[in-house]
Amino acid sequence: MAQIVEIIGIPIDLGQSQRGVDLGPGALRYAGLVARLERLGFEVRDMGNLAVPVRDAVRSERDTRYRDTIRKVCEAAYLAGQHAVERGHFPLFLGGDHSLAIGTIGGITHQAPAGVIWIDAHGDFNTDLTSSTGNIHGMTLAVLLGAGYADLVEVGRPGAKLEPSDVVIVGVRELDAGERQRLAASGITVYTMRDIDERGMGHVAKEVLETLAHQKRLHVSLDIDALDPQLSPGAGTLVPGGLTYREAQLLMEIIADDQRLTSLDLVEVNPILDERNRTAQIAVDLTASLFGQRII
Repeated sequence: MAQIVEIIGIPIDLGQSQRGVDLGPGALRYAGLVARLERLGFEVRDMGNLAVPVRDAVRSERDTRYRDTIRKVCEAAYLAGQHAVERGHFPLFLGGDHSLAIGTIGGITHQAPAGVIWIDAHGDFNTDLTSSTGNIHGMTLAVLLGAGYADLVEVGRPGAKLEPSDVVIVGVRELDAGERQRLAASGITVYTMRDIDERGMGHVAKEVLETLAHQKRLHVSLDIDALDPQLSPGAGTLVPGGLTYREAQLLMEIIADDQRLTSLDLVEVNPILDERNRTAQIAVDLTASLFGQRII
């Protein structure tokens, strides 16, 4: 029987200031995500979108960066991930901004830990004390490791959801000063774009999997801004000098070969900034490779 993939849309744009990422789940569906997975032999169940208030409906939370609503959405995402895993299904979360991973990664680790491959131009390791913007999507990984706003750390269950040894960040090229210090002291394994340039993606990808060899399950959290903006203009926070198409594809293919992947976030696709849905289409291409699509 084919493995069942549950698609769970989380159209949240409250974790950052750039409008439009709430339309990401629709753009990814429109780009043919379900059909691609079905052609690869998977049974796909689209669970629709979680309820997320539009920004104008929660204007009273603007000064607190919409934290209360983000917490509520992440609580729902936590339950969606937890229940998908309990059913033995593969949860595929469509964002929305990266704040949603506070819930998704919490949920998929509810019963047992997992290794997390965080593919992102940014570290998302700020707290309210180090962030230059106050945007929650730049604090997500810190929250998952137990730092920052207590109400977000407590989403789903008390305390940290990950250990530093369970996380590898790939593709970083922009960090705030305080965030850089926190990350350097955290014990998290980080591969910057310089590491990838000097050593090659094939070598880096194999090291990533070796670093997470102690975990039986892997979760990929893919922020589309990890790719170079010339390749994917429809991303929430653009930073020059990102992954090429082939570097990203190779990383996906090597992760797929490992056969431990059990859940996935696709985040920060912004069709308002995109060109003919090109960024969503690339995200679907990368997802197909993660799910085992091969050239031969």
